[in-house]
Amino acid sequence: MITLGIETSCDETGVALFCSARGLIADALHSQMDLHSAYGGVVPEIASRDHIRMLLPLIQQVMSDADIERPDAIAYTAGPGLVGALMVGGGMANGLGLAWGCPVVPVHHMEGHLLAPMLEDEAPRFPFLALLVSGGHTMLIAVRGLGDYETLGTTLDDAAGEAFDKTAKLLGLGYPGGPLLAELAEDGDDTAYSFPRPMLNRPNFDFSFSGLKTAVMLEVKRIESSGALDLRRADIAASFQRAAVDTLVGKAVKAAKLHGMNRIVVAGGVGANRLLRKEMVKHFTGDVFYPRFEFCTDNGAMIAIAGAMRLADAEDAAEIRAVARWSLDTLDVPSLA
Repeated sequence: MITLGIETSCDETGVALFCSARGLIADALHSQMDLHSAYGGVVPEIASRDHIRMLLPLIQQVMSDADIERPDAIAYTAGPGLVGALMVGGGMANGLGLAWGCPVVPVHHMEGHLLAPMLEDEAPRFPFLALLVSGGHTMLIAVRGLGDYETLGTTLDDAAGEAFDKTAKLLGLGYPGGPLLAELAEDGDDTAYSFPRPMLNRPNFDFSFSGLKTAVMLEVKRIESSGALDLRRADIAASFQRAAVDTLVGKAVKAAKLHGMNRIVVAGGVGANRLLRKEMVKHFTGDVFYPRFEFCTDNGAMIAIAGAMRLADAEDAAEIRAVARWSLDTLDVPSLA
């Protein structure tokens, strides 16, 4: 079975083909970063229009790369995400499903991130603890099987990726700020500033990054008033990154131990952060799994494999599903999984 995966939840157009026997056989990704950088964030209308422009050429590209005429199934991101952008992917998937006479599977975007490490040669086995960290989400999830998810903790305010981007903006860096901040931090001293580790010692597994962001903002204003910000940017970036990573790793390791998990999966855009990867391996005695760097951010490959694993959930190709908010806890275990 070959499944075509389509990802259009935000500002990346991702398309991939996953074969149940051969694994990932083709993928393509288009980023809209340059389009949105002038606005300092994603503009939904621009995102939707660019998905319309790029989606069909990318589908044609992966079909050509894989040398196939049509897939056996189509999976698309149905949510959560920007509704207009989701409608583009859902409309294309359902139109092609009608034309090709193949099943269409709506996929939960975050389940795609959860399953992205399954694309690797050393894939995690169920059960495992998942740390999902991105611009919109920071979650700890007990994953006992496909569709069997329990959210143990989530962010009470800013997501980790959002905190990275906002801190980067405070430091005068470009968009998206997270990767630029991490790059700047490599030249800094992460002990220069003692920023808080929010909620690290609380008994629950929820996160909060607004206090950390505020502490950085106050420090930036203080240094800026003395005219020394240019000399201290790298140290601030490194100290912020260290505080955020310490919080993420500390919470994840504690949750894994409490719930008897000897495997941790780190996924989502912030999962590409090198310090996070290094510290998780350093502090967790079990096995740690990540998607390859290019599959940490939104991509079609993770939707293709999730769709392949959820073919039992295929729907009538005449109905497009697009959900802005959609809890992972509402997903069911596929009846034929």
